[in-house]
Amino acid sequence: MIQCENLSKRFADIEALKQVSFQVDKGSIFGVVGPDGAGKTTLFRAVCNLLVPDSGHITIMGRDAANVQRDHIGYMPQNFSLYGDLSVMENLRFFSSLYGIDWKTARQRALELLAFTRLDPFQDRLAAQLSGGMKQKLALASALITEPDVLLLDEPTYGVDPESRQEFWQLLYTLNQQGVTIMVSTPYMDEAELCHQVALLNQGELAALDSPNGLKQNLQGRLLEVRTSAKQPRLFAQIPGVIDSSFFGDRYHLLVEDQKQAVDEITTCLAQQELELISISEIEASMEDVFVFLAESGR
Repeated sequence: MIQCENLSKRFADIEALKQVSFQVDKGSIFGVVGPDGAGKTTLFRAVCNLLVPDSGHITIMGRDAANVQRDHIGYMPQNFSLYGDLSVMENLRFFSSLYGIDWKTARQRALELLAFTRLDPFQDRLAAQLSGGMKQKLALASALITEPDVLLLDEPTYGVDPESRQEFWQLLYTLNQQGVTIMVSTPYMDEAELCHQVALLNQGELAALDSPNGLKQNLQGRLLEVRTSAKQPRLFAQIPGVIDSSFFGDRYHLLVEDQKQAVDEITTCLAQQELELISISEIEASMEDVFVFLAESGR
C-alpha cells in the first residue's frame, strides 16, 4: 500500500532522513516510534507529499506519491491545525469544501463521523472550547471526511489523557477493520504494542523494523530487573557482561550476556558501594525496553 525506498532529506547541516526504506502492507496498522528529532514528522510530511525528499521514492497504492489523488489520503499533523473560532460542524464543512465535496454529501458524512467519534452532542461547540481528546477526535473526523484509503497520523494522541488515548485507538481499530490502512507515529510504547509492525527511527535512520513481538524477541541477551536503594542512572553501565542498562527511577533494566555472571557482578558492585540489593530477577522485554536499548545503541 505504501512503499518508501531510500528516502533522504537534509535541512542545512541536519540529515533528517538517511536512506529510509520500508513497506506498509494494505489493511495494516504501521507504527513509527523514535526519540525527538528522529525524523518522524519529516517522514510523514514526505509520505503525504507536503515536502519532497532529496532522494528516494515513495509509492502509494502503486502510484507515485505525487500523483495520488488527495482524497485517497487522510493526514492528521502533529499539532492541532483546525480553526478554533469555527464550530465542530463548521470545521468539517470547511475541510470538505477544500476537497470539492458538495455540502449535501459532506453533511451526511460529517454526521456519520460525529456519531462515530461521539462528537455529535458538540457539533455547535467552538473547536477552541473542546478538550484535548475531543480536539484530536475532530482532527480525525476532518482527516476522514474524504473517506480515504490511507490514514497518516503524526503523534495523534500526544499530550492526551489515558482514557482519551484508549478511546482514540478504539476508533483506529474500527477503521482498520473497515479496511483503512493506517500509518501512525507515537511516543507511547503501549500504543506501539497495538501495531502490526513497528519501525524505530533514530537520528534519521531506520534502526529496526518488525512486529512488536519480533522486536522484543530479537533483543540480544537476557533482561534483568534490579531493584536497589541506589539512584545512579549509570551505576551498572561499566559492569562486565552488561550490554546496556536503563534506569526507570525505582529500578534498573540490564541487558546482559550471561545471567549468572551478571548477577554475581551486580551483587559485588552493590556490596562494594554498601548499597542495598532489594531484588534481582529475569523479566520479559517490553516495547519500552526495545525502544531504550535500540535508541541508545544508535547514539
